[in-house]
Amino acid sequence: MEKIKESELIINPDGSVYHLNVKPENIANDIIFVGDQFRVEAITKYFDSIEFSTQKREFKTETGTYKGKKISVISTGIGPDNIDIVINELDALVNVDFATRTIKPNLTKLNIIRVGTSGSLQADIPVDSILMSTHGVGTDNMLRSYDLKGITETEMEDAFISQTSWDLTKGRPYIVEASKELIEKFASEEMHQGITITAGGFYGAQGRVIRIPVQDPNLNSKIDAFKFNNLRATNLEMETGAIYGLSKLLSHHSLSLNAIIANRANGTFSSDPYAVVENLIQYTLDKITQ
Repeated sequence: MEKIKESELIINPDGSVYHLNVKPENIANDIIFVGDQFRVEAITKYFDSIEFSTQKREFKTETGTYKGKKISVISTGIGPDNIDIVINELDALVNVDFATRTIKPNLTKLNIIRVGTSGSLQADIPVDSILMSTHGVGTDNMLRSYDLKGITETEMEDAFISQTSWDLTKGRPYIVEASKELIEKFASEEMHQGITITAGGFYGAQGRVIRIPVQDPNLNSKIDAFKFNNLRATNLEMETGAIYGLSKLLSHHSLSLNAIIANRANGTFSSDPYAVVENLIQYTLDKITQ
């Protein structure tokens, strides 16, 4: 089998992968993603034990056990570009033999759960609730670097482009479904579900104007109104679409869970955002161990 070039997969002198600074033996098959490096310990404080901890740049990783289950928690930082780094390096850690630089004959499928905060786009999805992203809409172009044949929801993409009058000079949005297995595992009657919009930036990409005019001042209201079959756009953040796309390309399972701390339709913000995040963390840990 052809060896992967050193320029394509960079391995540090200590045997760890370049950006994450993690070795293959340091990673569990069940992984929680958080954006904020300080949220890693907010999760691992519940662990029975921690066997590994490291940080390089914004990428902090801790691996331990919770109720006898081995789990890793990783901070990805913000945005699709960071997700490109993290998921590719995680896949390499479990599916590439670092000694021979060849792909292993038997591939490992990871379970990746994003635990994040988000703002609701709909008046009836209140602050302090939890939302599961059934689909991720990527409005960035990162994933278009890959061959997406067969993994995207092209009919839904066409509907999104039509309903939002999307300017294709910004690139074609991609839409990828979450893992059906993880949806079934994590769903509850109290949890909201919907389509999550992933932006490639925080300001203009999400319609915020400080000094630079945006390409379409009405885009946010068009996104709020987007519907497809029985689904609708429910929230806006910066990682879900990329997580779903890369996971599906590499045959991993992924799901994004969102603590709703703001409601844009109502103009409200949670009086205790830390409490809803704590609830989501404990819910996620308990579901992983079931």
